[in-house]
Amino acid sequence: MKVDVLLGLQWGDEGKGKIVDVLTPNYDLVARFQGGPNAGHTLEFEGQKYVLRSIPSGIFQGGKINIIGNGVVLDPALFKAEVEALEASGHDLTRRLYISRKAHLILPTHRLLDAAYEAQKGSDKIGTTGKGIGPAYTDKISRNGLRIGDLDYNFEEKYKQAIARHEELLHQLHFEYDLASLEKDWFEGIESIRRFRRIDSDHFINKELTENKKVLAEGAQGTMLDIDFGSYPFVTSSNTICAGACTGLGVAPSKIGEVYGIFKAYCTRVGSGPFPTELLDETGQKMRDLGYEYGSVTGRPRRCGWIDLVALRYAIMIDGVTQLIMMKSDVLDTFDTIKACVAYEMDGRETEDFPFEIDDSLQPVYVELPGWKTDMTKMQSEDEFPEEFNAYLSFLEETLGVNIKIVSVGPDREQTIIRYTE
Repeated sequence: MKVDVLLGLQWGDEGKGKIVDVLTPNYDLVARFQGGPNAGHTLEFEGQKYVLRSIPSGIFQGGKINIIGNGVVLDPALFKAEVEALEASGHDLTRRLYISRKAHLILPTHRLLDAAYEAQKGSDKIGTTGKGIGPAYTDKISRNGLRIGDLDYNFEEKYKQAIARHEELLHQLHFEYDLASLEKDWFEGIESIRRFRRIDSDHFINKELTENKKVLAEGAQGTMLDIDFGSYPFVTSSNTICAGACTGLGVAPSKIGEVYGIFKAYCTRVGSGPFPTELLDETGQKMRDLGYEYGSVTGRPRRCGWIDLVALRYAIMIDGVTQLIMMKSDVLDTFDTIKACVAYEMDGRETEDFPFEIDDSLQPVYVELPGWKTDMTKMQSEDEFPEEFNAYLSFLEETLGVNIKIVSVGPDREQTIIRYTE
């Protein structure tokens, strides 16, 4: 059996959580393979809205195992709050949620270092969420990190050594802080983690595959935020691409099956960094309002713009996408004209390749298509799609070279239309 991978193709916030929830009934196990609590996956069903930060989005489908993989960095305090919120809603997690021993911990001083480093950058800020993600991955790569498995091996000594090292850095940065208040919640979170089964997730997942169990790997942030292939340095601190599922779960490349690539019918971005199709006018604000484009974790307004097919083709290539899923189609229901960026104009020439670096001289080259001017939120099948929307789908499929198998027409899990066109 293979591992199917589901990931975002843009700058995050594509709606991955909803689709994981929709697809989970087809799988035995859902595993998150990278990222930290800066990822906010929003799910809506049965009149309730949930925001998941670290817990996989398959947790609501009863009887399915959900794993926080080794590629994830976990903040105990935020994890405890997330668990308590879900359990208060009637969801029993202890039998369904497992945590990899090789997943790294975000320490309270990682959050302080995140704030200190960002403050030093001044006007060149990356736009971090301040959750300590970058410093935690830095410690991981520099071989100074603490892992979930360390809870059972000289944990207090390792913790004290790590904190002392961080405090020296904070002193050098002349950063004032209150560690005690952070530590209280953090250690309470550690006790919450101890309630859950801690496993060697690499062995566990591969054994499940040999027993013909179906596994869905869930990514956090989008492809264009990948540490290697995204719009560096305005990226996250991990590999968000399909290859990250191999290293983030411990499965071989030959074990990868379908690759579901999720994108919005338009484009958004949070924080700093290049955004070629960004709209700073009334049209961009209209997208923001209609799509409620505000971070599910941070509440920050998202930057909005037309769909960028140059970046999307690049993401499809890097990820090896086999099936496309388009989200928030309904947000464009009232637009007279829909634009799509098909190339960039750079240095007096057009290119369809995503460049090494994007600067202010780049101009998007647009194709215009007629809007469908139809409320699609109540539609149940593709037979109801207006002609103009079908034309938009056909244009995207021809340009991207991959079929769009699923179309979302609203936030609820029921507002999901599976297409059977080949």
